[in-house]
Amino acid sequence: MDRVTKITRRQCLLALFSAAAVVICVCIGVTMNLTTLADENFDHMGLRTFCMFTVNSNILAAGAMAMVIPYTLDGLRTRNYHMPRWIVVFVYMGVTAVALTFLISLFILAPVKGFVLIFTGSRFFLHGVCPLLAIAAFCFFMSEKRLTVGQSLFALIPVAIYATVYYVMVAVVGEEKGGWNDFYGFLTRVPSWISLSAIMPLTFGIATGIRVLHNRAYDRRKKDEAECFSALFANADVRKTVAAMARSHSSAKILDIVIPSRVITIMLEYSHSDATLEECCEIYLKEYMENSAVLNMEKFWI
Repeated sequence: MDRVTKITRRQCLLALFSAAAVVICVCIGVTMNLTTLADENFDHMGLRTFCMFTVNSNILAAGAMAMVIPYTLDGLRTRNYHMPRWIVVFVYMGVTAVALTFLISLFILAPVKGFVLIFTGSRFFLHGVCPLLAIAAFCFFMSEKRLTVGQSLFALIPVAIYATVYYVMVAVVGEEKGGWNDFYGFLTRVPSWISLSAIMPLTFGIATGIRVLHNRAYDRRKKDEAECFSALFANADVRKTVAAMARSHSSAKILDIVIPSRVITIMLEYSHSDATLEECCEIYLKEYMENSAVLNMEKFWI
């Protein structure tokens, strides 16, 4: 069981540190934009910075990563790491958005305005560091769930919303009436139909690439876990193992009783035991309570 605990702890720590790194770097980049009221190279600084997809996509990614952190902390506390699928999909949406930001900065904005300008100051974080960190974190350290092709469509939603708002504010409202100028140049430097017809297929291609990398990491992790758990639990007495796990958890000062049903399910799968999940959960709870009572009595007499 020590190896199982170490695997869970490692997954939690990698996800925790990578998510926190993204959140911190985004906060630094956005703060630098907000506190820079004038920039001769960029019009949208201060509060106007929230007009830019760069900033909004990074905030979305940071918000999604921030939602991962409580689950990693809970996984460290209870030794039972788990993230809901909707959070994984939400992170996927944010990572796809910042990946689009990075690629547009690298291949469209940098050749026009210069690589030094596009990747210095706050843009060093928002155009480069944050997107790369988010992609690496999601593809390699948050492979909790396998993504489907259908879920790639969810990754298009933030881009579709921003593209609609951008078109309305630039082409329909116009700068003269309080709208936006075409600061990305997607409607004036090239025919608008090219930008509008290319943006969603490009985003879907990016989402597909991220999904492939994420699923490869998921498959590799599952294979490593299968080899580890097969060696650990082959022909093991699951009932005794669950009881021992409950005793170790009850003595580790875990405040809430959290039955590690995911770990027990894995044990049952690789041990080929005739025990059921319900039976093992009952054993865990009973052993946990009995051992906690014994420990409390010992503390009382000491």
